[in-house]
Amino acid sequence: MKFLLLALLLLLQASALAATRIKEVASVAGVRSNPLTGYGLVVGLDGSGDQTTQSPFTNQSLQAMLQQFGITLPPGANPSPRNIAAVLVTAQLPAFAQPGQPLDVTVASIGNAKSLRGGTLIATPLRGADGQIYALAQGHLIVGGAGASAGGSKVQINHLAAGRIPAGATVERVVANAFNAGAPLQLDLASSDFATARAVAAAINKAKGAGSAQALDGRVVRLNAPPSPEERVAFLADIENLPFDTAPPAARVVINARTGSVVMNQAVNLGACAVAHGNLSVSIQSTPQVSQPAPLSGGQTVVTERVEISIKQEPGPLIQMPNTAKLADVVKALSALGATPGDLLAILQAMKQAGALQAEIEVI
Repeated sequence: MKFLLLALLLLLQASALAATRIKEVASVAGVRSNPLTGYGLVVGLDGSGDQTTQSPFTNQSLQAMLQQFGITLPPGANPSPRNIAAVLVTAQLPAFAQPGQPLDVTVASIGNAKSLRGGTLIATPLRGADGQIYALAQGHLIVGGAGASAGGSKVQINHLAAGRIPAGATVERVVANAFNAGAPLQLDLASSDFATARAVAAAINKAKGAGSAQALDGRVVRLNAPPSPEERVAFLADIENLPFDTAPPAARVVINARTGSVVMNQAVNLGACAVAHGNLSVSIQSTPQVSQPAPLSGGQTVVTERVEISIKQEPGPLIQMPNTAKLADVVKALSALGATPGDLLAILQAMKQAGALQAEIEVI
């Protein structure tokens, strides 16, 4: 735990020395990617596909595909191929994507296929949130995992039910964008902060002239960009790399209760306090015992369990923590407790309640 906190300290100090550019804290409104989703079939599997009795939608999809090729199955026919799997195909359509450009797609099984390794995705339309088709995906899957099973034993490395197809989709439709509509542009900050919005607007006005940018609130900065597309691109290319001075962030401690990770920024202050920390452990040991009856007594052998429960509480020394406003001193003070990450979560929350920790605690 001590080395983890020290490593985070060095990382925060190194990032504080680097200049902050506008492109690192803000993005142009409307210039974003759009998620695409499609339902398709993967064929060519080596007997590791869906079991159609448990995944009936795979069989229905197969029959619908065969009908498109003019093949109609007899009434009551229920094919059960093991080399086909129903999958969900996802992709991200980047901003300004044009028809004919390739996209990487991710393919994941939605049935009970054991593996998609060696499979081929047949033509699958990818739709946006509006239901329109924006891309068409098809190609051979690349699955990073491997596995084998025999005689009830199974060995598997990584995941076999998902894979990727590099450049496996082709853009078919352009997403409308208001970038060249002539309207004023705006920058959206990654996090709401009035000081950052003011600093971004001041840096733009200093480089491009007064009135080029106005901070509307803690997250939005309006830009008076030139009307022509070429001048707009040059305008944004210039302001994206403008450096500016960031204001000190609000003191915050982020706790991940699932992994036990604790991350704090350099604005965290620690007031003078005294902390006592000790561990409480409960041990339960069960020992089976056999009760054997005497010979010719007509009794039965009985197996019982002998359970021993012990509670051990380690002494927790009372440690005095001085008043400090430096992150390095906070790290040293917390490391002196010798607490595990799980214990440190409770200690930080108790410090906050006692008023000794001047920071906002966020649990994720």
